[in-house]
Amino acid sequence: MIPLRYGSHALLVECADLDEVAALHAELLRRAEQGALPPVLDLVPAERTVLIDGLDDPASLAADLATWTLPPARTEPGRTVQLAVHYDGPDLDEVADAWGVHRDEVAAIHSAHEYRVAFCGFAPGFAYLTGLPERYHLPRRPTPRPSVPPGYVAVAGPYTGVYPTGSPGGWNLIGATDAQLWDLERDEPALLVPGSNVRFVPSPTAPVPTPTPSPVSATASPPRAAPEADPAIQILRAGALTTIQDLGRPGYAHLGVPRSGALDQAAHRLANRLVGNDPDAATLETTLSGLTLRALAPIVVAVCGAVAPVRVDGRPAPWAAPVELRAGQTLDVGVASRGVRNYVAIAGGVAVPPALGSRSTDLLSGLGGAALGTEQPREPRLRDGDLLPLGAVSRPPQPADTYPVTVTAPAAGGSAIELPIAHGPRPDAFPEAAWRALTTHEYTVTPTSNRIALRLDGPALARTGPDTIPSEGAVLGAIQVPADGRPIIFLADHPPTGGYPVIAVVPPDALGPAAQAPPGTRIRFRAHGI
Repeated sequence: MIPLRYGSHALLVECADLDEVAALHAELLRRAEQGALPPVLDLVPAERTVLIDGLDDPASLAADLATWTLPPARTEPGRTVQLAVHYDGPDLDEVADAWGVHRDEVAAIHSAHEYRVAFCGFAPGFAYLTGLPERYHLPRRPTPRPSVPPGYVAVAGPYTGVYPTGSPGGWNLIGATDAQLWDLERDEPALLVPGSNVRFVPSPTAPVPTPTPSPVSATASPPRAAPEADPAIQILRAGALTTIQDLGRPGYAHLGVPRSGALDQAAHRLANRLVGNDPDAATLETTLSGLTLRALAPIVVAVCGAVAPVRVDGRPAPWAAPVELRAGQTLDVGVASRGVRNYVAIAGGVAVPPALGSRSTDLLSGLGGAALGTEQPREPRLRDGDLLPLGAVSRPPQPADTYPVTVTAPAAGGSAIELPIAHGPRPDAFPEAAWRALTTHEYTVTPTSNRIALRLDGPALARTGPDTIPSEGAVLGAIQVPADGRPIIFLADHPPTGGYPVIAVVPPDALGPAAQAPPGTRIRFRAHGI
């Protein structure tokens, strides 16, 4: 086992093979249950590595790992799942050419083998399936698609996978299935779990979805029913994208569930403080165009984050300050003039039912965002007319001047921001010239950025190794470099695993400016020792 430092709060432990990965993961879980492991946020097994994220002292655990002797991992036979697949994916011709066969032969080759779920990750319910012979292994696509709809069957490296929900993806799409891989209403949401066996059965009738530019699944699972509660606010105008967010749901990355949570956590925390909430109370996160809500009972609100006009019944109201609304009054947050995301905190916090311990909306898995009265399957983003309950008010508003963190207004569009970075877990994956380019040139935020990642344009970064690497756990703030060389900064909804090398890591507490960077913002990276 080789522990590699991964930013300020994580270790990436390199293992000899999948058996050692399984043994290390089992040992970490055993020690955690016995209280013999330092507190961690996530343990993410992957192809050759185990990510240990959320450590206060990574160096101490790295030294301790050298003394461990791992018992063999227990293996038990799993159930077999059959998936009907229509082999007519958009990359089928390219895969057939790479395999040296006619496109009609791809289905027979791919379905002739039994597959096994080695591990999960990347997206909720996404399973990495082994079993494809080595002569059919293909690299990932040079540039990942911003969105792959649910149901696509894909191959990359030694693996086959099925996209359970709409998500970004760089694998080669060969077909589609209508099986529901991720369903929150099942006792076990993931259809494919480690140890399961999978058989693909060619079908002439299974639908093939069409890729769309949106990273949000149009077939997300319906939110769980809300308990009986009196609504306290109504969303009159939800804007471009408004979601419910708190501090996120760490601890489920091994199932492919992102941490989610407020992208600009400092702004989220300050808004909560201003209305007397605890830091983890749920707020409303808006995107660019703000929102309009009506108070159905007397409430206290505060708006922080992006700079935008705030009005109560059409009259100007203060930004980043507590504001009282009587029943029937409306709060309008206008279009952001600086920054991207506002955080609207309401005293008591938005009290929709938690999912996996958090009220945060995860657009990939369909977790969170359960408005009162929602009955039909729908995306978890808020919509016009949604009704939301609030929790009990626990304390009076707190003054902003005693807030322990300085929160500054976002930079103006087109201006430059500076982000500190430390080396990624594998410095030897990049030549020194790539690090110099990253820390001396400016990069520009592109319009394809979202809650998953900030996608940048600028000088391509060279690598010393292959375009892709075996899939491994990824941390918040990781700067991944796909085959086209353009860096991507992972934000709160990032996939728990990825297959492109990471050149650097932005510390999580420094990501606020990135979360507020609109397209066209220039970014400079500053080397920061850890």
